[in-house]
Amino acid sequence: MIHKDRKEVQKQEPILSDRTMVLPKRIGPRPHTTPRTPHIQQDQHGSRGMYATLAKRVFALPDMEEGQSTISDPRSRAFWLKRSMPAGPPNAFLGSREIGHFHPWDGSMHVMLPPDIARQAIASGWAEVHPVAVAGMAPENLVMVYSPRDEQEVNVIFALLQAAYRYAGGRLPEQTEIQIPGEKR
Repeated sequence: MIHKDRKEVQKQEPILSDRTMVLPKRIGPRPHTTPRTPHIQQDQHGSRGMYATLAKRVFALPDMEEGQSTISDPRSRAFWLKRSMPAGPPNAFLGSREIGHFHPWDGSMHVMLPPDIARQAIASGWAEVHPVAVAGMAPENLVMVYSPRDEQEVNVIFALLQAAYRYAGGRLPEQTEIQIPGEKR
């Protein structure tokens, strides 16, 4: 159920620059997740439609391709930077050129966000550090981004995934612009 306040707060669009992102706070408490692998979101799942909308947008990015995950369940849908693109830093990838993967069973995703943006996503309630990273066996920017519950959350999460994509070396489409509130054109 969407509260009246939720619509007002969620109207804020994320503002993305090369290193930072101004994120709206995610409404409500964090979902419950498993404390170890497999790392699964246990509640607050979005609809299959929200998951499908987000996945369609991600796989439409020009230098992105869908592939098999190097580390997740075979049913996951991994998003990879194309081999024709120069790769970003090692901590931009889960393995090989895999930036992250979607979990079709709960709508969440594991992704390598840029470190500063990962900290912002966690502080704003959109993500949490993966248990493997908590244990020191992966970079701290390996996070679970929670399942989008509505269209506004799809927009925020897509902005996070675009940041991961750019960090890995991807190019944003020419028509992509981030509107900064109050900015004159």
